[in-house]
Amino acid sequence: MTHLTLQAVTKRFHTAYAVDHVDLAVPDGKLVCFLGPSGCGKTTLLRIIAGLETPSSGTVAFAGRDLTHVPANQRDFGMVFQSLALFPHMTVAQNIAYPLRLRRVAKDAQAARVAELLDLIQLPHMADRPVSRLSGGQRQRVAIARAIASSPKLLLLDEPLSALDAKLREAMQVEIRLLQQRLGITTIMVTHDQREAMTMADEIVVMEKGRIAQVGRPLDIYRNPVSEFVADFIGLGNILPVTIDGTDRIALPGGQRIAVAAAARTNGATDDMRLLIRPEDVSMRPAIAQPGPNVLAGTVAFIRDVGSSLEATIDCAGFTLTAATTPRETPDLQIGMPIFAELPPHACKLIAARTAH
Repeated sequence: MTHLTLQAVTKRFHTAYAVDHVDLAVPDGKLVCFLGPSGCGKTTLLRIIAGLETPSSGTVAFAGRDLTHVPANQRDFGMVFQSLALFPHMTVAQNIAYPLRLRRVAKDAQAARVAELLDLIQLPHMADRPVSRLSGGQRQRVAIARAIASSPKLLLLDEPLSALDAKLREAMQVEIRLLQQRLGITTIMVTHDQREAMTMADEIVVMEKGRIAQVGRPLDIYRNPVSEFVADFIGLGNILPVTIDGTDRIALPGGQRIAVAAAARTNGATDDMRLLIRPEDVSMRPAIAQPGPNVLAGTVAFIRDVGSSLEATIDCAGFTLTAATTPRETPDLQIGMPIFAELPPHACKLIAARTAH
């Protein structure tokens, strides 16, 4: 069931479009990530949904009700800002109770709800502690508890983890996801971190220059991006200009010809396509025999060793490839080593080249 619907939502600032004719349906009970680089319009779109910005045109509807011009305080949505916006002069319990006080909820009902939420975020022993004495992860939990205190119909998160260190950020990604699934609350989260979106989202909305570039499940977008922009933004990828001659083979920048799977081939023009192959799909083996089909000769130019995995940069004639492997698979990998890189036809995707709009 779809609860939130955007139709042709546009936001102009003078002659610039921050959001450009966005159509979107957000399913009930799902966590959806707005993902894209800085300035792509994702936060502006979230603020329009929240009622903190008014669209220049288009409509925002929730559960069939037009909310386009409804004030933010009448939308019954919860929001966690990037800065968290907690009240430093209040305790943890007072911060969580604040939206309940605004709604004139009875004090005993406030206390019961605060106790319930403190248990939910696993901070029952910190009810009377000032938020200024909390860690970053604890403040994050309090901000979420405050946002859901009044049982909102929609939870909006604006890059809430951006100020945390890497290890805590990853831990909080799991915590927020588990909490969202436990509550079953429809949630929209803004992030520029593709790993965060892949970890947390049921559905990702990739945005580019105010428009939606692609919508889909995380793995669908990762494996089948519709354009060079999406492929480049979602994960690591080898993206190469290619020439297509209508046969079952394509020509790489160095002139090497490889086969691609039938599903990847197109009958379109030859100057606006790119080849995508993910690093984990590039197989490496020592250059001790003649290369076969879809096998390219190259030299290891750089190795990024992070312990459990390796990323090797391979210099081929006219271009470079990145291959992902493990120390067990390639125990003797060294810089300067001649190597054969295999590009399996089923893993080679043809995608539209990046446009200049």
